[in-house]
Amino acid sequence: MSWGTELWDQFDNLEKHTQWGIDVLEKYIKFVKERTEIELSYAKQLRNLSKKYQPKKNSKEEEEYRYTSTRAFLATLNEMNDYAGQHEVISENMTSLITGELTRYVQELKQERKSHFHDGRKAQQHIETCWKQLEASKRRFERDCKEADRAQQYFEKMDADINVTKADVEKARQQAQLRHQMAEDSKAEYSSTLQKFNSEQHDHYYTHIPNIFQKIQEMEERRIVRIGESMKTFAEVDRQVIPIIGKCLDEITKAAESIDHKNDSQLVIEAFKSGFEPPGDIDFEDFTQPMKRTVSESSLSNSRGDGKSEPKFGGKSKGKLWPFIKKNKPPPPPPASASPSAVPNGPQSPKQQKEPLSHRFNEFMTSKPKIHCFRSLKRGGAGPEDFSNLPPEQRRKKLQQKVDELNKDIQKEMDQRDALTKMKDVYIKNPQMGDAASVDHRLAELGQNIEKLRLEVQKFEGWLAEVEGRLPLRTDQARRQSGLYEGQNTAAVNSCAQDRESSPDGSYTEEQSQETEMKVPATEFDDEFDDEEPLPTIGTCKALYTFEGQNEGTISVAEGEMLYVIEEDKGDGWTRIRRNEDEEGYVPTSYVEVYLDKNAKDVYKSLQKISE
Repeated sequence: MSWGTELWDQFDNLEKHTQWGIDVLEKYIKFVKERTEIELSYAKQLRNLSKKYQPKKNSKEEEEYRYTSTRAFLATLNEMNDYAGQHEVISENMTSLITGELTRYVQELKQERKSHFHDGRKAQQHIETCWKQLEASKRRFERDCKEADRAQQYFEKMDADINVTKADVEKARQQAQLRHQMAEDSKAEYSSTLQKFNSEQHDHYYTHIPNIFQKIQEMEERRIVRIGESMKTFAEVDRQVIPIIGKCLDEITKAAESIDHKNDSQLVIEAFKSGFEPPGDIDFEDFTQPMKRTVSESSLSNSRGDGKSEPKFGGKSKGKLWPFIKKNKPPPPPPASASPSAVPNGPQSPKQQKEPLSHRFNEFMTSKPKIHCFRSLKRGGAGPEDFSNLPPEQRRKKLQQKVDELNKDIQKEMDQRDALTKMKDVYIKNPQMGDAASVDHRLAELGQNIEKLRLEVQKFEGWLAEVEGRLPLRTDQARRQSGLYEGQNTAAVNSCAQDRESSPDGSYTEEQSQETEMKVPATEFDDEFDDEEPLPTIGTCKALYTFEGQNEGTISVAEGEMLYVIEEDKGDGWTRIRRNEDEEGYVPTSYVEVYLDKNAKDVYKSLQKISE
């Protein structure tokens, strides 16, 4: 099939069709260009995401990446960075192999199309000119024939009229002959022009136009083939990076499989193990007869090394907690739309809540035995050089780490010294290369540095040996809880070593002061605040669902039960209620319908402002 023979009369439609083909090609180029922009944007977002979650240098996050799970996460971030790089490769290849090539091809295609259709228009104009010439020759021949007929008729009329002179008849005869000759000439010209036009028309429709249309057809077919090849390249560019992307995904899978939960659990032990013994049983205090309270050797009480008993606080002992025992707040409540079965009953992170002024003061007074131990804790500042402020196990780890760092520094100094020694030997053998005496000063400095570092190592190794020798003797360690912590160059008192609270980074800080020896005598003032004053009622509530208060600080309620409200929800999702004088606790706010008394609420808010 050829456009030249089949579409010889469809010049205008072919012109529109080829223009449409170029528009399709330009549309495809635009599509690929937008795809490359998407790939670049996606790669950029992936890189930013990977960078966002990378651990910051010299931060606490770097310590977290010793665990296998966090190392696997770091490997995932690195692989995602490589994954993003492959999308950048896709964008670059599509830009160079498709967008750039097709853009140049479109320009060439437009020029070729313009040339072909220019030739077609030129051929059409030529055949139209020939047609006009034929029409002019035909009209002239027709006019001459008509004039010859009129001249002949006039001659015959003049010849038949007897009144006309012979001269007029002869003149009419000559005029008729002239017109006949002109008609013959016009006939001959018309015949010649017609033959020429037929020849030109035959060449036009069977030679020139088919050739032009054939070239246009070949141009259009090349365009179709080219866009097909570009689509194959489009897929091939993606296919080329699939093995590398698959390798990235394989590495992520490999990192995930390398996670060792047992190893991570052991690292947690190594990171936070204190080396202390668990507290022993607390002896029964018999108040029916005057006798001193004896303290278990392994208990967590604030005993003294000289055997003095702990100061007692008159009145009731209700509300006293040991330093390591914290009273848990209720877990976070379920959302308001949650069903009653969605209430979490397991232990969760405690939530800090402000207490009324009287309640907080009572709690403060009942916890007075801890004052002399914790007055100086949680203060900032660097610890002692021997890490005596840390528990034994953590101290051992810190000392070992310090020894390893010093040994690395010594090795670096020794490597520099060996290099300078070799340089000095070269200078001695070849004086023209340099002065051997110029390195003596540096060698002396390195020797002094190495000696200082070795002394440091010996000092820390001595402390390390002391700690390692002390750790196996667990019972002796427990017996010395009330004495001074034995360590070189330490001034911290360990009278409350078992009672120390950890700072956020797991370290312990103490400042020796007279407060460690402070004793608080029991007074009537203690008895006055020993019993907590009941909180005022600020309204009532009705239980909408049954709630099983299994965590400490919560209270169980039954559906439809009416109770008293003593503390309003402060934004954490919990409301404090009371059933009677002895039963009170927290319930989720979404489980009760609260009816607050306006006057009581105003008083409660005033007390809150005072307490703040």
